[in-house]
Amino acid sequence: MPKLSRRAFAGALPMGLLGGSLFGAAIIGRATAPAAAQESAKLPASVTPLAQIRIGRFTVTALTDGYADMPYDYFPGRSAADVEKAAVAQFTARQSGVRFLFNQYLVEDGERRLLIDAGAAGSIGQTGQLPQALATLGVKPDQIDAVIVTHMHQDHMGGLILGGANNYPKAELYIDRRDVKHWTDPSKRNGAPDYLQTSFRMAEEVVRLYPRLQAIDGEREIMPGVSIVDLTGHTPGHIGVRIEDAGQSLIMVSDMIFPVVHPGATDVFFLFEQDPAAAKAMRDRFFPRAAAEGALIAATHMPFPGLGRVVADQNEMRWQVADWALQE
Repeated sequence: MPKLSRRAFAGALPMGLLGGSLFGAAIIGRATAPAAAQESAKLPASVTPLAQIRIGRFTVTALTDGYADMPYDYFPGRSAADVEKAAVAQFTARQSGVRFLFNQYLVEDGERRLLIDAGAAGSIGQTGQLPQALATLGVKPDQIDAVIVTHMHQDHMGGLILGGANNYPKAELYIDRRDVKHWTDPSKRNGAPDYLQTSFRMAEEVVRLYPRLQAIDGEREIMPGVSIVDLTGHTPGHIGVRIEDAGQSLIMVSDMIFPVVHPGATDVFFLFEQDPAAAKAMRDRFFPRAAAEGALIAATHMPFPGLGRVVADQNEMRWQVADWALQE
């Protein structure tokens, strides 16, 4: 497997949109002359990936900002060989590592539009596609009423400040106070490894560009039927979002669950995790409860659209993809 240093992975990738769009058809459509037709004949048809479900009065649309492959040695708690072996067993192994999707979720109730996370915006891998996904829905950034950032890692807030601008100018921004404090603390930044420096820089920009940022404390309701769930561990203020109405519910758990390694083992971590012991303790509590309740879950990095359930199978936890499509 080609080795990618942590410094190169986090620091060498450019900000802004990268080549190799997930939405090739749209790009080809803007090209000109026969060259475009020749190129289109060589490429498979491509569409913007969207998935919608209803939770009572809410329409929840899964969108994606793109993807990145995480090297097999980015998962402390297991050897790179063991992680790769698990990926092979799940038929998801790639030479470049474990593929992470970057899923975001648009929540609408007919009156307000709320976006959960804003994507990496080109700061990691093949990302930067969220604006086009929203445009496909006919939604402009200034039509977003609120954005909840589940934590201040670059892949969850990059889209807020793409191009050095406030890209959701009419939105209230909700971030847990513990994360705001951590990621804007110069002493924390000075002691942090290279691969976290982009997140520290972005956090400062978010605070500067979003005067309507609300640093929230603990679990609370953002709007009727949408509430914050405390999932601290992955970062000091890592949160989830519960959407519920008419006896139905969905919990967006952000980085509680990573592909290949979770939910089968809670003692496997990810390189970016700030407090592995706290992250393990949270997963130890959350996974059994989610399995017992049959909770419908949305997870940022699971295969698109990131919808599934944690199920107990012969005393082991596994991920069960949700049967969400074409439901009455």
